[in-house]
Order: sequence, then structure tokens, then C-alpha cells
Amino acid sequence: MNYEAFQVEIKDYIATVTFDRPEKSNALHLKAWEEMKHIFDTMSDDPTVRVIIVAGSGKNFCAGIDLSLLMDLTRYTDISCEGRKREEIRKSIQFLQDSINAIEHCRKPVIAAIHRACIGGAVDIVSACDMRYCSDDAYFCIKEVDMGLVADIGTLQRLPKIVPYGIVSELAYTGRNVDAKEAANIGLVNRTYVDRDAMMSAVNEVAATIASKAPMVIRGTKEVLQYTRDHTVEESLNYIGLYNAAYLLNDDIQEAMRAQMMRDKPTFTGS
Repeated sequence: MNYEAFQVEIKDYIATVTFDRPEKSNALHLKAWEEMKHIFDTMSDDPTVRVIIVAGSGKNFCAGIDLSLLMDLTRYTDISCEGRKREEIRKSIQFLQDSINAIEHCRKPVIAAIHRACIGGAVDIVSACDMRYCSDDAYFCIKEVDMGLVADIGTLQRLPKIVPYGIVSELAYTGRNVDAKEAANIGLVNRTYVDRDAMMSAVNEVAATIASKAPMVIRGTKEVLQYTRDHTVEESLNYIGLYNAAYLLNDDIQEAMRAQMMRDKPTFTGS
């Protein structure tokens, strides 16, 4: 399928989803948000996809929400009923939230490959990814504070589960830039690379490794990790017990055990 704001390539079970509005620093207009949700909803059950890389074309990774979307808030002034006006605003916020939630809810691991600017809504997006890697020229900014907004589509909810609360507070209150070195130090990114090419090469190696593993194990691991993030140890141990009782008996585990015993490379079918 062709998209207006994205390039999508699938090869060897790896999907590369690339923001493709380089003339706008990959800022996301209304159509882009619609397409992003469709892409991740679709790939969640696509048997040809086992892992997804999110990258940006051109000079920057992503400049977040296109200003045209923010300026469009003026349309709500035409609604005379205050209750209905607020209801429509809430629906617009939930639409953007759902587009990012699709990344987190996607059953396949999602890797963010970030170069240069990762601003505002782009921070929301990478916060919903499972792993983040960046080039040395990357920088991150919770820009909403300078736009007169409380960030409302995921950063303030997800980032405190990735980096320390005090650091998130500082970044959200000040809107300052975080460079690649600091991003690695605070755990915002897994690793940094000298440039975009080196980063993409390394990220594809990580993706290839993930794609070579048992698909059901990878999907289950993502689900259990997310559950554990949001629950107690006791609750999470109970959940994994129930999960494995339901899914342990599958073809993937038999193939993995066969390969281990035969010192062979496993071959897994489907997603």
C-alpha cells in the first residue's frame, strides 16, 4: 500500500517505516496521523513482519505535530455549546493518542532510529517504541511547554517509565534540548552512533537478530514486559504463569529445541 506521509518497506521479516515529509522536517499533518495508526494496526497481524524500524527521511527524524493541526484548534470556536466544544477537543486529542497507542499495542517489537531533531510529538512517538537508538547529532525536546501546551499524547505518561522522574520533570518544564550523549546517559536511548548510516546499519542488525527468533516468543515477551512495567512483581509472575500455560505448547518451541540439540539454525514459519 502506498502512503502519503510514509515510506514502508518489508524485507526478510523486517518492516522499515520511514517518515517521508522531509520538506517539513517530517512534521505530521492530519493524514500522517491517520496513516501511522493504519500502518501499525496492520503490521501487528501481518505474517510477513516480525520487527519494525521507525526512521526519518531527510535532515531530521521528526519535528512532531505539524503546526497546521494546532492552528486548526480555532475551528472549535464555531461550536456554541461549551460542553460539545470540549467534547470535540477531547476527541481530537484521543485521535492523536490512538495513533501513538497503535505503536505500543503493535504485537511486534518497534525500534526507533533517530537522527537530528526529535521534537514534541516525535518524543511521544519514540516513547511508545520498545527500543531507541540515535546518531550523535540527534537531539530531543519536549517542545509543548514553549507552545503553551501541556503535552497530552503520551510523553508525560510514558517517559517517566523510561528515564528518572526528576529528569522528565526538568525537560517538560524547561523545553531544553537533550543531546545524544545525555540521552544515552539517562537511558532514553539504548546506544548512539557516529552518523545516520552507522545507526541504520546497526539497527538493522538488531532487527535481523530479533527477526530470527521464535515469533511467538518475541510477541509474548513484548506483552509480558509491558504488563510487568505497569504491575507489581507478584501480579506479573502470576500473569506469565497464565501466559505460558496458554501458549507454551507451540511449534516454535519445538523448532527452537530441535535447533539447539542439532546445533542448527532454527527455521520459524509465519509471524
